Amino acid sequence: MLADHFPLFGLRLTTPRLELRLPSDVELAALAELAAQGVHDPEKMPFFVPWTDGPPSGVARGVIQHHWLRLGEWEPRGWELKLAVFHEGAVVGQQAIGARDFAVTREVSTGSWLGLRYHGQGIGTEMRAAVLHLAFAGLAAQDAVSGAWQDNHASLAVSRKLGYRPDGVARRTVRGALAIEQRLRLPRSDWENGHRPPVTIDGLPPCLPLFGVSAS
Repeated sequence: MLADHFPLFGLRLTTPRLELRLPSDVELAALAELAAQGVHDPEKMPFFVPWTDGPPSGVARGVIQHHWLRLGEWEPRGWELKLAVFHEGAVVGQQAIGARDFAVTREVSTGSWLGLRYHGQGIGTEMRAAVLHLAFAGLAAQDAVSGAWQDNHASLAVSRKLGYRPDGVARRTVRGALAIEQRLRLPRSDWENGHRPPVTIDGLPPCLPLFGVSAS
């Protein structure tokens, strides 16, 4: 089995409504098609890298290529896990978690997107809560960081619900114009004392060396 050689394919996160895991080839195609149908208001760009600009076929192909790229360049010193999110058996979006030198920093970052028709249902909060549980309960992280443009109210609302604190701002450009990023940080102590949905992790022990974490 593929998971015998690359155990990340056996990793599963489950919440009351969702399952997060690496997709099969067929599921990856469905994820790409979902992205091509739209993940945000086309008049705004919520992402730091404007990967949704361009024709639908290019967006779909980019989702597939980026998924393969992140798995192909995986190493314990630098990794990004891009999990497909499933709700009632259908793929609804993607949730990423990544780190550099995690064995030393114990800090992770997150990013995500949802198909447009799945917005406004609390799915974004639940799927980020799932990877935060992986980070803090599974990998013993000390901090999680995130960021969003100051006018991205939906993303900022998810962060507030999960207990993130403001962590400064950064001046960036998006589509050639100035955009202000609100940085956010969630310390381990705040995560431990916060309210969050229950999360179950399956298949983690053989993955630990890939994350740069000791299995002892």
